[in-house]
Amino acid sequence: MVIYGVALLSACLILGLAIGEFLGVLLGVDANVGGVGIAMLLLVAACGLPAFRFLVEGESGAGVRFWSAMYIPIVVAMAARQNVVAAVDGGLMALLAGVGAVLVSFALVPVLSRIGSGGAAPRSKPDSYRETD
Repeated sequence: MVIYGVALLSACLILGLAIGEFLGVLLGVDANVGGVGIAMLLLVAACGLPAFRFLVEGESGAGVRFWSAMYIPIVVAMAARQNVVAAVDGGLMALLAGVGAVLVSFALVPVLSRIGSGGAAPRSKPDSYRETD
C-alpha cells in the first residue's frame, strides 16, 4: 500500500528533524542543522536495508517514489524563501550577491548542457525527413 511508503518517509523526516535540532543545540545554533538532508539520507539507508525492503517495493514503493519526486522542488522552494528573507534583512549587498549568483547560474546552464552532452548537442532529423537513394 502507498501509505506504508509515505509512513517510512514520515518516520525518516521526524527522526532527521530531531537529529537536526539536536545538532543545532550541540553547536549552539538556534536552528535546525541539516534535518531535511539527514532525513533523506535516512530514507536512502532505510531503502537499502533488507528489513525495510517490503516498504519500497510494489505498491508501497509508489509512496516513496511520489515523495522522492516532490522532495527536491519543495526543499528548493523552502530554501529559496529563507534565502530571500535573509538577503532582504541582510541589506543591499546581500541582496545583490544573491541576484548575482542567480544570474551566473542562469548563464552557466548552456555551458553545463554542452559538457553533459559531450560537446555540441546532437541534432536529430525530423520524423518527416527521409533520405532518398
